[in-house]
Amino acid sequence: MLKWLKKSGVKMALVIGSLGTLVLLVTAGVAIEKTNSLEFCVSCHSMEQTVYQEYKKSLHYKNEYGVRVECPDCHVPEVYPDKLFAKIIAVKDVWHEILGTIDTKEKFEKHRLRMAERVWAKMEATESRECRTCHAFDAMNLEDMGRRAQRKHPQAQQEGKHCIQCHKGVVHELPANYEG
Repeated sequence: MLKWLKKSGVKMALVIGSLGTLVLLVTAGVAIEKTNSLEFCVSCHSMEQTVYQEYKKSLHYKNEYGVRVECPDCHVPEVYPDKLFAKIIAVKDVWHEILGTIDTKEKFEKHRLRMAERVWAKMEATESRECRTCHAFDAMNLEDMGRRAQRKHPQAQQEGKHCIQCHKGVVHELPANYEG
């Protein structure tokens, strides 16, 4: 019935193939986790000059609670396969850094609106999933917020809105040519 399996070459190929697959999966897992850090994200010159400097001025970087939210917390889903897809898509950013498309502040700013719109579209499609990992309407203390936020957050919750619909430009500056 399974005579082909009894051949020594087939057994060896199965062993080598299984070990190769295991090594590939472990290597990919390590690579995904190594690239899932603030240090990796800002290792590109364009990121260090622009969005990292903006982030360091935000409450996501430094606040009275001592809680720091880093790049992957907002830009990379926690669960697979979404995390893997996000990493594959992010390769284009590294590629454009290497190509020199966004390797200076001026070039980065030239493409900033298009890049921001892609991020906003992803956040819109996931209903701000990564934001909602930390932020929840029912956990908000409205009394500690400004008058406008006290009014807008309950209204947004009632209307089924989510974070990115109102909070573009919270951590990173809005692109110069953004018309919101």
